[in-house]
Amino acid sequence: MTSVAYLETSGAIAVGSVAFELPEYVVEVRDGVLRFVDSQVVPLIDGNRTLLEDQRRLYDEYGRYSAEVRTLIQQVRMLSAEAGFYAMCAPAEIGGGGLGHLVYYVAWEAIYRRLGGQGVIIPWVIAHWAFGPSRLLTQVTEVARERCLAGMMAGKTSMCFGLSEPGAGSDASMIKTRADKTGTGWKISGRKLWTTNAPTAEWCIVFAVTDVEKAVRKAGGISAFLVPTDARGFHVESVVRLFGHVGGHEGALVLEEVEVHPWQLVGELDQGFKIALYGVSLGRVYNAARAVGQGRWALEMAIDYSKQREAFGSKIAEYQAVSFPIAEAATELHAAHLMGLNAAMLLDRGDKAPKELSMAKAYSVQAGFRAVDRAIQTHGGMGLTNEIGLVHAWQDLRIVNIADGTNEIPTRMIAQRLLSGDVDL
Repeated sequence: MTSVAYLETSGAIAVGSVAFELPEYVVEVRDGVLRFVDSQVVPLIDGNRTLLEDQRRLYDEYGRYSAEVRTLIQQVRMLSAEAGFYAMCAPAEIGGGGLGHLVYYVAWEAIYRRLGGQGVIIPWVIAHWAFGPSRLLTQVTEVARERCLAGMMAGKTSMCFGLSEPGAGSDASMIKTRADKTGTGWKISGRKLWTTNAPTAEWCIVFAVTDVEKAVRKAGGISAFLVPTDARGFHVESVVRLFGHVGGHEGALVLEEVEVHPWQLVGELDQGFKIALYGVSLGRVYNAARAVGQGRWALEMAIDYSKQREAFGSKIAEYQAVSFPIAEAATELHAAHLMGLNAAMLLDRGDKAPKELSMAKAYSVQAGFRAVDRAIQTHGGMGLTNEIGLVHAWQDLRIVNIADGTNEIPTRMIAQRLLSGDVDL
């Protein structure tokens, strides 16, 4: 017998586990987002479970999200935009709410903690940096804003981020896609891989080499272009299927002399890699938040189940083999949560925080994954069923241990910062 029995009868009630208060406006936004989720998003999920849980309906014959699912996703985006949450963290200069990284982190963590494993719908509640309005769009030309911004701000349309390639993953500087100069602009040719949302997006930010000599020296030479996905020569060659699913949301792209004009250039010529790095940084904030949120959701399910399930004459919560791993997962999630909050606050005060952000992302996605895995183990066979949703969260978090740079990449950054003298912890 463990001390759990004593704790359950001691009457102790936790009143909070973080010693500092979040700013009032952050709490108000978080609570408003959760009210929106409960009143608008949860009913949509509950009313469409047969669609969302049946892969034969979830995907079409090409492996993309089906028309029904795309309509549902667009509905979530537009409802959120109407409520004022979708673009709340996009810069004010493009019509967004101008809220910072702390709100972005706290809101995403709360959403994933509330909704857990429903990965088809969740990413659309707030504009994801690579799919909708974000700071990236401050770098587009005025003509581009006129053509694409209104639709994205309203949640009607979305975009994708064409950076990774078959030979350029974590080391994005290895990209081979070329943008060759013409009399009126450029022609882009190459391949992209792992482009999330590509199968259904209306726009794609494509990264291509515009100066080979600079690119070889890693002194620039890579530019970004805003390309409509229905442009001549732009093809989603295939949908990348993961975990044995019949479809997916990642695209393999082929660009065959796609013509682009100066209005489509994003940021400065030959300086597109800066945009890519900023996008990856935002992705790390998002993935750290989602990992903690999904981990807490799963952990709370495990705690509830362990107090109900009986085996060998006792609640399984009374066995150390069950309760101690839960306690360890909770400890890791607590640490990850504090790291994420700290990194977001550092970013909001103007610090690039490369070491702290790398720590938060790499640790959080591992801690979240372990927590979900522990929750599955606690549930036994039930944890593997589709209806519980834990396997979906497990798959999500297995992916984000690779997405936006494998965990080894931020760990490399941490080591470099430490060795260069940045040893404050």
